Amino acid sequence: LPGVCVSAVPQHVWRINVDTPEEAQQNLSFGAAERWWEQTDLTKLILASNKLQCLSEDVKLLPALTVLDVHDNQLRSLPSALGQLENLQKLDLSHNKLESIPEELLQLSHLKSLLLQHNELSCLPDGFGQLVTLEELDLSNNHLTDIPTSFALLVNLVRLSLASNQLRSLPADISAMKSLRQLDCTKNYLETVPSKLATMASLEQLYLRRNKLRALPELPSCKLLKELHAGENQIEVLNSESLKHLNSLSVLELRDNKLKSIPDEITLLQKLERLDLANNDISRLPYTLGNLPQLKFLALEGNPLRTIRRDLLQKGTQELLKYLRSKIQDDVPSQGEEPAVTAMTLPSQSRINMHAITTLKLLDYSEKQAAAIPDEMFNAVQSHPVTTVNFSKNQLVEIPPRIVELKDSLCDVNLGFNKLSSVCLELCVLHKLTHLDLRNNSLTSLPEEMAALSRLQVINLAFNRLKVFPSVLYHILALETILLSNNQVGSIDPLQLKKMDNLGTLDLQNNDLLQVPPELGNCENLRTLLLEGNPFRTPRAAILSKGTAAVLEYLRSRIP
Repeated sequence: LPGVCVSAVPQHVWRINVDTPEEAQQNLSFGAAERWWEQTDLTKLILASNKLQCLSEDVKLLPALTVLDVHDNQLRSLPSALGQLENLQKLDLSHNKLESIPEELLQLSHLKSLLLQHNELSCLPDGFGQLVTLEELDLSNNHLTDIPTSFALLVNLVRLSLASNQLRSLPADISAMKSLRQLDCTKNYLETVPSKLATMASLEQLYLRRNKLRALPELPSCKLLKELHAGENQIEVLNSESLKHLNSLSVLELRDNKLKSIPDEITLLQKLERLDLANNDISRLPYTLGNLPQLKFLALEGNPLRTIRRDLLQKGTQELLKYLRSKIQDDVPSQGEEPAVTAMTLPSQSRINMHAITTLKLLDYSEKQAAAIPDEMFNAVQSHPVTTVNFSKNQLVEIPPRIVELKDSLCDVNLGFNKLSSVCLELCVLHKLTHLDLRNNSLTSLPEEMAALSRLQVINLAFNRLKVFPSVLYHILALETILLSNNQVGSIDPLQLKKMDNLGTLDLQNNDLLQVPPELGNCENLRTLLLEGNPFRTPRAAILSKGTAAVLEYLRSRIP
């Protein structure tokens, strides 16, 4: 019964295993073409997206259920009879109004997946750890202030999300979760992470963004850790000791912290593919950073770097790394350089850097002033999983349709400094895309189909011809950074922006905003809001110069 908008479950649904089909048929109040009630005992019940305020204790009449999905309703409590569904493996209670969990729920001895995100939970039963079969647990977007120590018993848990709660600490006992691969503690009030976390040998992804950490945790035994996200904290120093133990990392995200320098030990992270240091206080970088063999994405914007010119920062990661390498005293030619053209080299081979494709997973055809990308570039990819495409600084009037061939691996696309006037639908199917650079083109709009780019985190649309804020961006809720400077945007919708929980940076400098809506002040997730160079009168320059927090506070004070 998903999305039928019922406010109570019809009685015959609970009695489906009890009544004979004839009776059930007479009771049926909605016309169903198939006689779905004639099957043997019901195993899946989907009641999602209705207006249910309670579930009947009669749920116990469906003991064969393995899946019960009641997400997106208005449930405030749960029947204790739920505990009798001993075959239940998946229970989705997300997006309701639950304030507590009945103790009886802890009797579900086969439960593997429990989804409780977006409820009103402020505490969990002490015996929560009895659910030892759990493999997936999502408690994000609740009001939890602490975690029961019995969590230590959840030794089969693979994915745990505690994001967007009010946790000030994590119990050291959770280090006993030996199977845990993904731990998400984004957006809490954590000031430290228990040192015992280091013993979680299976951990692959750790999300600590938007907390109050002052240092990166030391994780000496996390030999499989691939991603560490610690942006938007208050980290001032990168301890070289903690870096030594992170040599399995491929993603290190430290944007929006207070780092002043990066230690030379960063080069120990030989597997690093993405390093995000944007919006810190870094004034110098170790040149040896240029030697990291796998690095494909390096973000440094928003730092007071003295040794690196701003125009170089805008040229992208590969140029930056090339520059850093050139500064290392005993410069040895790196393997990344293209082979010299000899009489034996075919002309097509001479411009295809196979090392970049196979090792760096990079397809680079930039700064060629080309009107089209040669087919041989795409042919050379064959079955190599390319994650990064750089076609910037050409004369492209359309996005190469063959880009769709890379959809299963492509994360980062740079099409900046071309002559694009529209975005093709082929781009909209690159479902793994996280970074998209379209700056310095001639775009006047974006297609609604771009909403399919559900993983997109950063989009750069600076220096285009956009007259309105592209409405499709409001629907890409993963977006963290929107760069729209130097367009002709005349208005923004603060209510839509408020829904974008992950948006931390919004650059609208040098546009045509005649007024700034006061409700924009409610977008308290914004860490960087840039509005200079617009024709509005308020807020005045004196307030703008005080920074984002002051601007948001001023706007809130103007809400009628």
